[in-house]
Amino acid sequence: MAFTRATGKHRRASRTARTTRHLAGIATLAASGVVATVASPALAATDEARTQDTGLQQAVVLGDELADHVSAQADAQQAAAEAAAVQAQAEAVAKKQADEAKRHAEAALKKAKAEREAKERAARDAERKRLNAFVAPIADSYVSTGYKASSSLWSSGSHTGIDFHAASGTSVHAVGAGTVVEAGWGGAYGNNIVIKMNDGTYTQYGHLSSIGVSVGQQVTPGQQIGLSGATGNVTGPHLHFEARTSPDYGSDMDPIAYLRAHGVNV
Repeated sequence: MAFTRATGKHRRASRTARTTRHLAGIATLAASGVVATVASPALAATDEARTQDTGLQQAVVLGDELADHVSAQADAQQAAAEAAAVQAQAEAVAKKQADEAKRHAEAALKKAKAEREAKERAARDAERKRLNAFVAPIADSYVSTGYKASSSLWSSGSHTGIDFHAASGTSVHAVGAGTVVEAGWGGAYGNNIVIKMNDGTYTQYGHLSSIGVSVGQQVTPGQQIGLSGATGNVTGPHLHFEARTSPDYGSDMDPIAYLRAHGVNV
C-alpha cells in the first residue's frame, strides 16, 4: 500500500533524517561485524552507486574519527591518572621524609635540651658545693696558739679563738660564704672583720694590717677579705680567728672543731 502527500509530490527526506539513518545503519553493521564485507562490493559496483554511498562513507569516516577521539581521550585520561598516581606517591615519599626529618630534629633538640639541663644542674651543684664549702683562713699555715689557752694577755684570762701563724701582709680568706657585718677597728682585736655565715654562725678575723671588704658585702669561700698584721693587742704579726654563735664578744665556740665540722683540716 502506497502513501502519498496531499500535493501528490514525493519529497526527499531531510538532511538530518538522512544522517540519522546513515549513522543508525553504520552502528547496526558495525555491531554485526559485516560493514566491510557488505560495503565493499556495493561501493565497487558503479559510479552511481559510489555517489549514492557517499553519505555512508562519510559516516564511516566520522565514526572512525569519533572512535579515534574517544581512544585518544581515554589514553589522555589514563596518562593523567598515572601521572596523578606518580605525584601522589612522590608526595607520600616526601611527607614521610619530612616526618622523619622532623622526628630527627625534635630528637636532636630534646637531646640538646637534656644535655644543656644536665650541664646547668652540674654547674648549679658545683656552685652550691663551692658556696657551701669551707676553707682555712690562711693557706698553708698552722695554729700557733690554741683555743682556751691561758695567759694574762687576754682580758678574760683565756684565748677566745686560735692564732694562725702568718707574716704581716699575708692574704686572709673568708672561711665560707656569708655577709660582712663588721669591718673596722675592734679595740684589742685591732683591725677586724666579722662575717655572718650562711648557716647562721659568725666568724671573726683580727689584727689585720688592711681590710678589703665593707659592711653588707657578700663574700664567698676563699675570697680574700684583708691582709694579716699586728694591729691591736699583739706581740707579733698573726691572724686571730674566732667562731661565734653571735657577732658579740663572749659567744665564742671552739674554732678548730668548727672548721673540722665543715671539712677543713686544721
